[in-house]
Amino acid sequence: MAPKSKIIIYIDDEPDPIAAFEAPVNFELDTRKLVDGEHLLTIVSKDPSGKEGIRKIPFEVRNGPAISIEGIRENAVVDGVLPLMINAYGKGDQKEFIISGSETPQSIPAWVWILIIGFVGWALFYLVRYFSLPL
Repeated sequence: MAPKSKIIIYIDDEPDPIAAFEAPVNFELDTRKLVDGEHLLTIVSKDPSGKEGIRKIPFEVRNGPAISIEGIRENAVVDGVLPLMINAYGKGDQKEFIISGSETPQSIPAWVWILIIGFVGWALFYLVRYFSLPL
């Protein structure tokens, strides 16, 4: 049997690999063991002649409760008092979905108000024209 390439998997800057296999391999990365935030998956491959190949894949883990905020955006320039609406909810696990708190309330966008006011104005215009016609 011919020698196979080896695959070594690292997370972030850890000196010890989280796994080492012979190619090809199917691997499940359990992100529940990682803290929320940005991480780097580094895959090192060594062929039988000793040559190395490296692939780095940045990813973000978000296992904790999702946080939604309305009233401020990232890198915003603000002043005065800011009314903020903040919601945080857990996703449960892959077998059970937690519905409580999973919907984030949001204010009605300005374009919806403009659309409603335009429709009401249009309807009033036609009602006035209809009732002002001579019989």
